[in-house]
Amino acid sequence: MSNTHFTFKEFTVFQEKAAFKVGTDGVLLGASADVAGKKYILDIGSGTGLITLMLAQRCDAEIVSIEPDKESFIQTVENVELSGWKNRITVLNTDLQTFNYNYRKFDLIVTNPPFFSNSLKNPDPRKSSTRHNDSLTSADLLTGIKRLLDEKGVFQIILPYVEGTVFIAEAQQFGLYCSNILKIRPLPTSEIRRLILTFSGERKQAEEKFLTIERGPRHEFTEEYKNLTKDFYLKF
Repeated sequence: MSNTHFTFKEFTVFQEKAAFKVGTDGVLLGASADVAGKKYILDIGSGTGLITLMLAQRCDAEIVSIEPDKESFIQTVENVELSGWKNRITVLNTDLQTFNYNYRKFDLIVTNPPFFSNSLKNPDPRKSSTRHNDSLTSADLLTGIKRLLDEKGVFQIILPYVEGTVFIAEAQQFGLYCSNILKIRPLPTSEIRRLILTFSGERKQAEEKFLTIERGPRHEFTEEYKNLTKDFYLKF
């Protein structure tokens, strides 16, 4: 979905200094992730720190944010330092495959991952890595989740529709079962474009919900989208 620039209500102190190019996918996951009662959260692939900071605003958990790309890692660190939650956030320049957190497991893991397996790659290696899963395959991701997720924890991910349906089946092979599916469409007449999927170690029937972002005209947002994101958008 499209990228845009927007301002957080709680981030007004550093909004002019923070480096955010914000994608709708990140906003959706950051606003909808199940933070209730969570104490230890892992954000895989932080980018500029958007999701990490959204989660920090929504709860009191300790958050670990990992990002393998050096420049993106530096942006995350800078944005976290400008925030009011830096004492609860640890940012590490590492990939999931080599990340090892000996202190504890996490009761919530989130990621907005690279997902276009077969599309034409951007000639810029950094831009390409943010949209292709060569450096983080679904098997790598699921192996890491299984290793780091608390036995009662949940894992949430946002993916395009086709990739998401395949991922649900792949996750079962790792003992992770989809318990909730949020189906997202840009317009009332649009096909489903994104899925926010929730996984845990408990096998049960997945609940399905729908979210439409805009009513029709550009930037005329639905009430359900406003309600989901109103704690972040100044204009809401």
